[in-house]
Amino acid sequence: MADDCIFCRIADAELPAHKLFEDDLVFAFLDLHPIREGHALIIPKHHHAWFEDLPEPTAARIMAVGQRLARAMKLEWGVERVSFFYTGIHVPHAHAHVVPMHHRHDVTSPRYLEAGIDEFSLPESPGAETLAQTAVRVRARLTEATL
Repeated sequence: MADDCIFCRIADAELPAHKLFEDDLVFAFLDLHPIREGHALIIPKHHHAWFEDLPEPTAARIMAVGQRLARAMKLEWGVERVSFFYTGIHVPHAHAHVVPMHHRHDVTSPRYLEAGIDEFSLPESPGAETLAQTAVRVRARLTEATL
């Protein structure tokens, strides 16, 4: 546990949370500032700053709990899609968001909204050559990254 980490304190029950699920690896609870009603967070119970630092069993458990939450959200809100994504913007403790999507822009970057809320503006493609070069660079780094 990191003493100053709010998510570690939630996992250790030092701070209150609206718990949805808990086991020995993960804790799921409602986001205090939801994008939509039902917006949930899933955190590992042990501190890992970033999602790429998670042990594989913990990462797999987060995904499995996310899938269960998504099925429950579809039943509760009658939505077709539920979004699942990791961020680390505000709290450096790996965490996944699970959000029932009532509108196609519920988890959209402002970049996609340039044509207005009822439209979906795709950012300009960098082009096939640039994408191919980026793929080469990432594949090269994969050989250096530990899996």
